[in-house]
Amino acid sequence: MTSTVSLAEALAAGAVVLDGGMSNQFESAGHDLSDELWSARLLAERPEAIVEAHLAYFEAGANVAITSSYQATFEGFGKRGIGRERAAELLALSVELAREAARRARTDRPLWVAASVGPYGAMLADGSEYRGRYGLSVAELERFHRPRIEVLAGARPDVLALETVPDADEATALLRAVRGLGVPAWLSYTVDGDRTRAGQPLEEAFAPAADADEVIAVGVNCCAPEDVDGAIRIAARVTGKPVVVYPNSGEAWDAEARAWTGRSSFAPEQVRGWQDAGARLIGGCCRVGPEAITSIARSL
Repeated sequence: MTSTVSLAEALAAGAVVLDGGMSNQFESAGHDLSDELWSARLLAERPEAIVEAHLAYFEAGANVAITSSYQATFEGFGKRGIGRERAAELLALSVELAREAARRARTDRPLWVAASVGPYGAMLADGSEYRGRYGLSVAELERFHRPRIEVLAGARPDVLALETVPDADEATALLRAVRGLGVPAWLSYTVDGDRTRAGQPLEEAFAPAADADEVIAVGVNCCAPEDVDGAIRIAARVTGKPVVVYPNSGEAWDAEARAWTGRSSFAPEQVRGWQDAGARLIGGCCRVGPEAITSIARSL
């Protein structure tokens, strides 16, 4: 059921379970995600598949569904011949599909919808979301992000997920873009050790979120599980806000081959330690599926 309690209130009361990776759910259902729109392609072609993926995570124990809008942008859709009006409809649809899954979920747990706002590099589809430093100014990045954030906010999600952010400059642009929209947000970096992917120390990268009233949680996602513990402590100390963490399985993404390599190091029993360190919004990202989310929910 859709919750009457805000996500911020729920985080103040205790831990909340996020969903896992959407792409692995789509691939396991036989959907081809090999083009530049990635999972956003299904918004136009197979919306029911998106509802089913969200529903699988809700029924696995997740309280929050992150929409399939990570790689959905006006520019990306434009490359496929989809005009701005239709692109705006698809962005809003991503929120409605998650809401539909919440309505279908056979649970009386509170459920929330987070509208995914991926980084500029996700639109490029060349792996640059794991590097940052695009050569754009903060103002240029804000102009890129603001229109689609306005559309997503207009669809009334419970929260905006500013996620997989590789660069502190882009975080600054995103925080400016969400200002005044009336929808809370979380800010989540993708990191390498104690630095952003662009190389900035996390102490500096988290600092702008401390004074941003819209931000209800700050943390990391789409990173190795081994990078989570240190990031939690830094995020909590620097911002004083609840911490969000949803790492990958531990496998590595080969952008050139568009494939995952290596072995999983994600262990759901780690989440109790993350919770003790200050994490309140906990789930998984790429290659973390419903079974792992069930284990996280049981651990918490």
